[in-house]
Amino acid sequence: MKSIPTKKVLAKSYLDHIAEAGCDEAGRGCLAGPVFAAAVILPKDFYHPLLNDSKKLTCNQRELLRKVIEKEAVAWAVATASAKEIDRVNILNASILAMHRALEQLNPAPEHIIVDGNRFHKFKDVPHVCVVGGDGKYASIAAASVLAKTYRDHHMLELAKECPGYGWEKNMAYPTKAHKEAIEKLGVTIHHRLSFGFNGKFADSKQHAKEE
Repeated sequence: MKSIPTKKVLAKSYLDHIAEAGCDEAGRGCLAGPVFAAAVILPKDFYHPLLNDSKKLTCNQRELLRKVIEKEAVAWAVATASAKEIDRVNILNASILAMHRALEQLNPAPEHIIVDGNRFHKFKDVPHVCVVGGDGKYASIAAASVLAKTYRDHHMLELAKECPGYGWEKNMAYPTKAHKEAIEKLGVTIHHRLSFGFNGKFADSKQHAKEE
């Protein structure tokens, strides 16, 4: 008899009996737009069968989970770091900056933080742990990944209306072939991350001169 695969159950927390926030970001590898980050404190008994790393979910599943997380979380927040901030401090530091901004909004404040990835800067005096692949291991990080991803996607859909021709409504500003070809044809926008290079093409863009 063929065995039926069991649904993966994410760990509820790294440390028990304290207010623990999971953190994740979305848009780190994109060529344009802000990087988004979320911080989420879940109830100790929280469970949803769909919850997982947002990259493994469909758009509809993420939107469904976003509503559940926002309703049932003890606390949640989403924050950003702009393209200009990314250019100024680099994408890693900007991602962490956005996480700090999200953490700052949480009420109650977290007593412990778990972060997806292997790099983080200390937030106040709150202890933290970095977990590689954490969005597929811990529920609160997975929840943060869902919020960061859905909020960023919604933002890029709005920017796509402002800057037609780059396909952001489909590629969300990731470095797809269509996005790169649009940059070749149209130049860059005020929303592009100039520090990402594009083989020097930024210097020739008329839109480069525009300021937010």
